[in-house]
Amino acid sequence: MKKTKLPSKLVKYLEKAGVKHEILEHKTVYTAIDVANTMKKKMNEIVKSLLIKADKDYYLVLLPADQNLNFEKLKKVISKVTDKQIKTIKIPGEKIMQNALKIKAGALSAFGNLHKISVVVEKKLEKIKKAIFSSGSFNHSVEMAMKDFIKLENAILGNFGIKKKVHPVNKVKK
Repeated sequence: MKKTKLPSKLVKYLEKAGVKHEILEHKTVYTAIDVANTMKKKMNEIVKSLLIKADKDYYLVLLPADQNLNFEKLKKVISKVTDKQIKTIKIPGEKIMQNALKIKAGALSAFGNLHKISVVVEKKLEKIKKAIFSSGSFNHSVEMAMKDFIKLENAILGNFGIKKKVHPVNKVKK
């Protein structure tokens, strides 16, 4: 498996912002759960990034890796912030994501400002001092203070995550 490079656009963005951060290199991973397992971190310290489409607009939605998205709650959060009644919220397919954000399939970073889209953060993440964010590379993550991230991204905060049941990968039925 070829290692993916850390997007230079992200590195420049973080350096220009002057935000204290650490770039973490790891084996190739595709999900937030894989990141947690690879880096021996708690699931709630890993931030899962989802691109969603609320009616005609795109948003980057961030949740702790151990949570699922409650579409109805998210609809209310975005409706309140935009002063518009959001009718539909969906997760677009990878082709749409690639075209809308000009990125490789699955290579979504947590930094919405890079893609000129608003970031919506699950309020539970505010309680975490440091979190690990996706960088847009399958081999790198960015660790930084949650409060710095929220400030940097001018994030919208809301309650829309629901605890999910994580099934251990190593338990195989015989």
